[in-house]
Amino acid sequence: MTLRSDLISSAMLLTRLPIGRVLPGDPTPQAANAAWAWPLAGLAVGVPAGALGMGIAASGLPGGIAAALTLLCLVMLTGAMHEDGLADLADGFWGGFTPDRRLEIMRDSRIGAYGVIALILSLLGRWLLLEAALSQGNLFGATVVAAVVSRAPMGVVMRWLPPARNDGLSRTSGQPPKKAVRIAIAIAGVALLSQGLLHAVLAVALVAGVAWSLGLVARAKIGGQTGDVLGAVQQLCEIAVLAALVAR
Repeated sequence: MTLRSDLISSAMLLTRLPIGRVLPGDPTPQAANAAWAWPLAGLAVGVPAGALGMGIAASGLPGGIAAALTLLCLVMLTGAMHEDGLADLADGFWGGFTPDRRLEIMRDSRIGAYGVIALILSLLGRWLLLEAALSQGNLFGATVVAAVVSRAPMGVVMRWLPPARNDGLSRTSGQPPKKAVRIAIAIAGVALLSQGLLHAVLAVALVAGVAWSLGLVARAKIGGQTGDVLGAVQQLCEIAVLAALVAR
């Protein structure tokens, strides 16, 4: 494991940024070993998205447009992979009656009513919260911090719950080491403190509650976690962070 290979691994796994691949001779650990750098992948997508939103707002266009384009940039830079996970989780968890059937539905590339509803509510919620952040003069900070912090709980849930499948991304990625999870949490904590202690405390409480609750539901529904579960964790934790940062 090296700093360079972990940064490349996290960017390749969680973004669609044009990042070079690990060179021959470099270590190629399981992706979960780089979980400490997942918040930094959030930084890599949050900074350009937040900067775009601020630029659009400065041009005089309505705040809703600036927030929408910020959100669009976040989605494009990640290839909508987390949104896809949220939709698949909603379809599987509430469209199936047994763990095997739920996992089968989650693997289906088609989207159902539950997935559509989950996506609409998630995008609408994030758009409204980003618009609120813009009205408070904090669109850039809220976008970046939410992108960073929301990726730390993915490693926590991945270490807490076993893979629900014998194959798939979550199984092949391995289990994050304790040290990697702790570093990711520390990075998230530093990002939150940049927004003030009260907002940081509220965000920690909301994120912990969301990640813990979703983890319990996942364990009850499918017996563990999958890549879709981790994607849903990121989405819901991003909403939780944005909600904490705009709270007054």
